[in-house]
Amino acid sequence: MIKIRIIFVLIFLSVFIMLVYFVKAVQEKNFTTEAQMPQETNKDSLVINKSEQEWQSCLTPEQYRVLRAKGTEAPFTGKYYHFDKKGIYTCAACGNKLFSSENKFDSGTGWPRFWEIFDKGSVVTERDTSHGMTRTEVMCAKCGSHLGHVFEDGPPPTGLRYCINSIALNFE
Repeated sequence: MIKIRIIFVLIFLSVFIMLVYFVKAVQEKNFTTEAQMPQETNKDSLVINKSEQEWQSCLTPEQYRVLRAKGTEAPFTGKYYHFDKKGIYTCAACGNKLFSSENKFDSGTGWPRFWEIFDKGSVVTERDTSHGMTRTEVMCAKCGSHLGHVFEDGPPPTGLRYCINSIALNFE
């Protein structure tokens, strides 16, 4: 009986010590605040308002599926996943400047990823609860096209990780 009590106490102490270290690590990490995330979209403020038929006529079927129907390209397949040239990534639907190559990093997730947007007004975000999870969708602020998602586990200084579909981008 004493052995069981000793084992129980040791397990309790181990869990308690791990919890203390976890809380300390969380408090020391520089987490991103909601104020740093791009603002949620107001669909009425979009500069380009085309009908879906107009979008279908100017985009390839795969671009339309991702940009307008909020699809996702397969990971590790996009043309900008392992692309290291210097320049600006723009929206494939409207040409809006979205990201600089200076803010691109390798997260190993399978899509081009950036830690900062090109300009404060480049993108807008919206809560996305599709596929049984809660994420933050990233859209072009100029035309409202779906680009990908942003997560709060990126590198300093922003702590953000913008995972963007290659097909949603052009490069200049």
